This record gives sequence, structure tokens and C-alpha cells, in this order.
Amino acid sequence: MQFFDDSLLPETQDPLVIQVAPYAPSFLPRDSDDIPVSFAEQVQKAVDCYNAGATVLHVHVREPDGTGSKNLDRFNEMLDRLRTAVPGMILQVGGSISFAPKDEGEAALWLSDDTRHMLADLKPAPDQVTLAVNTNQMNVMELISEDDARGTSMGETNYAEAYTEMYYEAGPKFMKEHMKRLTASGIQTHFMITSARDLETVERLVRTGHYMGPMVCNWVAIGGGADGPNPRNLMEFVNRLPQNAVFTVEGLMRNVYPLCAMSIAMGFHVRVGQEDNLWGRKGERATSVQQIEKMVRISEELYRPIATAEQARRIYKIGTFYSSIDETLRENGWLPNRNPQNFGVANVRSAPLVAA
Repeated sequence: MQFFDDSLLPETQDPLVIQVAPYAPSFLPRDSDDIPVSFAEQVQKAVDCYNAGATVLHVHVREPDGTGSKNLDRFNEMLDRLRTAVPGMILQVGGSISFAPKDEGEAALWLSDDTRHMLADLKPAPDQVTLAVNTNQMNVMELISEDDARGTSMGETNYAEAYTEMYYEAGPKFMKEHMKRLTASGIQTHFMITSARDLETVERLVRTGHYMGPMVCNWVAIGGGADGPNPRNLMEFVNRLPQNAVFTVEGLMRNVYPLCAMSIAMGFHVRVGQEDNLWGRKGERATSVQQIEKMVRISEELYRPIATAEQARRIYKIGTFYSSIDETLRENGWLPNRNPQNFGVANVRSAPLVAA
């Protein structure tokens, strides 16, 4: 991605789109007073987050007993309620559905390919479903300190071990079929990308015609198989993005704040919420709404406005799909596929350079 001399000025940047992930499938309700359980509480949390400035809602659902729901009928009911309560909000369903252990001592597992494919059949349809790229470790405990975990289930041996050994499966066959089904249902794929390696995979999927839509993605800097919260990792990822990507920074625990501050300054977008972070200052809890409010303050201090719901939909290009590989590459800002008659790294010369 290219930066110009004026790229850091707010008048050249899009308004800030704030994603919020308030439902926290990796935590138990007893871990935080800010984790909603009932449908009414979950919907009210969405309303509160929207009123605070978030325009993208990352959706997971809980059972009445507080466990993470794997029942897609409950997702349908939740989506229906959310469409009524926050009609302008972009509804982004988490592609894992729920990876929380069912009972203490059980593994933290993502659901089967066939089950995750059923997200394309949700009614009402969400605007987006997230897609993990490439099978990978997801050891969130690698970056969660003792202070972070203190007073939560992640500070307990059985749960800590479950999340230490967690991984997700997202192989080529699954990704191709999943994107195909989502597109057929008019649902945008939102890529959750953990490193430049996985970004290359997305580009190859585009270049071979398996995805023809906007490049909308998160950089998921949670360590344990993903990039860690090193600014060098962030800048390398940015360097590798296509020019027109819609890019959001996602961190873990208190690293969320400095990473998101950098993202806001550079003109990108942010994600906050209890799923990623429970804390404000060290030792002090911060609700999802308080985290949103902090992003609003940082952005406004830099004179960058917060996106309205209508603006967020335009920025995210919700409902946009492309009809060819060439169009997808062009609209996202990638170079075209190599023309056999062209030469050079950038594939633009009509003849090879030869020595004089």
C-alpha cells in the first residue's frame, strides 16, 4: 500500500469505522460484568455500542445458561432481533460460530467445515461472515499475561490449557467452498488475516478466481500462531496490502489501544470489545462501550470523524461483488495477472530489457 505526503491528514482519510466484538465467546459470563447473556441483554449491548460510535457488530450468540451457542437457529433469532434494534449496523457473524469449550476440561475447538458452511444459509442474512485464512495455531495464552487472566476463567489451569492448544482448520478446500457459498447468498467475506503469509494466500485465491469481491480484512495480531503486537509486523502487513483494501487492526488485551491508535493515525480502522480485551488501565476493567468511546476520543483528537452507519456501509462496500478476476484485481488495487506477452516484475513492459 502506497502512502502519499498527505496520507496522514484527516481530510484525505475515510471516516473511522469501529468494529466491536462485545459477546466474548472465549470468556464466561462470570469473567466480566459486561458480557451479556439473554437475547434482550445481547441486543441492548448492540444498541449501546452503536450509540457510542461502533458501526460494525461482530456477532456471537449465547445459550440461556451463558455458554457459547452452536445452534444456528439461535443465530437466526439473534440476527432478526438485531436487524430491528440496530438496522443501520453492519452485522458481521464470527465464522468460528463458537470455539469455547463445552465443559471444563474439554478442548477449545472450532466447528466442522460443514457446520460453518451453514452460516451462508442464515436468515436474515448477515452483511458479513468472517473467514480465517489457512489452518493455524490460535494459542491466545501466549500473549495473555497473568495480570490479564487474573480473576477470569483463563487464569484457571483447565481453561488456560484448552486455549493454549487451540487451533483452527481453514484449508484450501474449505476456504474456496465457503467463499462460494457466502457470495451466492449475497454475504461479504471478511478476511481475518494473521500475517503477510496469509495475505499472500488471499491474493492467490483472488488471482485464480475463487473470490471476486472487495478486499475487506482484519490484521489479527494475537500471537500464538499469528503476528504479535510489534509495530514492525503492522507496517510490513500494511506494505503488502493492495492499495484499496479496507483494513482494520485487531489486537489482544491492552495492546489493543496502542495498535488501534496507530491504525487511526494512518487512516485505517479499528476493532475493540470484550472478546479481545477486558482492560483499560492496568488492573482496571473497561467495558466494550468504554473502549469504543476511547477510539472516538483518539480519532476526534486527530480531527478524523467517526463513520456514520451509512458511511460505514459505503466504506466496507457492503453488497458489492465483481464479475471477473481482472475487475477484482483492479478494484482492489492489485497489479493485473501476468500477460504472457508482457515482461518485468510489474508485468507492464511489452518487451524484455536487453543489454546494450
